[in-house]
Amino acid sequence: MGAYILRRILLMIPTLFGIMAISFAVIQFAPGGPVEQVIAKLTNQGGSDRLGGGGGDTGGGNFDAAGDVSSKYRGAQGLDPEFIKKLEKQFGFDKPPLERFGMMLWNYARFDFGNSYFRDISVLDLILEKMPVSISIGLWITLLSYLISIPLGIRKAVKDGTSFDVWTSGVVIVGYAIPGFLFGILLMVLFAGGSFWDWFPLRGIVSDNWDQLSWPAKIADYVWHMTLPLTALVLSAFATTTLLTKNSFLEEIRKQYVVTARAKGLSERQVLYGHVFRNAMLIVIAGFPGAFISAFFTGSLLIENIFSLDGLGLLGFRSVVERDYPVVFANLYIFSLLGLFIGLLSDLMYTWVDPRIDFERRDV
Repeated sequence: MGAYILRRILLMIPTLFGIMAISFAVIQFAPGGPVEQVIAKLTNQGGSDRLGGGGGDTGGGNFDAAGDVSSKYRGAQGLDPEFIKKLEKQFGFDKPPLERFGMMLWNYARFDFGNSYFRDISVLDLILEKMPVSISIGLWITLLSYLISIPLGIRKAVKDGTSFDVWTSGVVIVGYAIPGFLFGILLMVLFAGGSFWDWFPLRGIVSDNWDQLSWPAKIADYVWHMTLPLTALVLSAFATTTLLTKNSFLEEIRKQYVVTARAKGLSERQVLYGHVFRNAMLIVIAGFPGAFISAFFTGSLLIENIFSLDGLGLLGFRSVVERDYPVVFANLYIFSLLGLFIGLLSDLMYTWVDPRIDFERRDV
């Protein structure tokens, strides 16, 4: 197992390099970079004093075409080329792309992510500041989806082909087909002061006076704020796990050892939970880390925006819009690295649940 773990860790290096290289190359062709973002603010708001930490002369004039670096940027005509050069140096664009990419990899290997372009804070501190909200959402979604999926999947396997199995399958499929953000908007319209009832808050994870509340009131306030976002996410989150649990149990129930256990006179409950459960739950339990990462990273982006939850999804969205590249790349690097390790952890959980599995005998 040690050799397998080492091979997997070594394979993470080229995988992570490829992810960062492709993303960096795509960014080079994306319009509206951070320099253009600053220029747009200056031309719209009329003054270099609007730029925090920028500085420089924004006076107009006629410049030679060869020396007018502002010609590279849309809307930069009339700005002092020296000011544009200062902006490029401030954002690191005075260096060739390959040099910038190499410096980024060297810094990221030491977990040095630098500072945000447009916020007076280090990128790592910014991510750590937003992470509790996203972790809270990811944990609750994973926990609730498993609490719903596993009992429902077992029941569907036992009642396979009955009316219960048919109508619950319809509910699961419909729930999976409805996008979480669309259901979130529907919940807002119905229950958050849209056109019908005003039962739940529209934004935030807690109220403004949360620090002044008692512990029972804090718990109630937290649940009150999280009800709609979690409902919107859980609806589609539990569908895959439910069907996976059902199919896994059906496969095990039809095996010979189940027939033997029944022939020995064991009750259906003893057969189901004493023999079938461990084998059937192997794939479900091993997929727990991946399910958490999926809920943590992919499910929260639109929901955090819809319900104004200040987590990593909202941070990532705003960073892309603002072209805050240090935040964008740091998020990508950390999440990709974490995702690769979670994949390894899932394999290790297989061996923990069923020691008969040996990854040493298979190719990576």
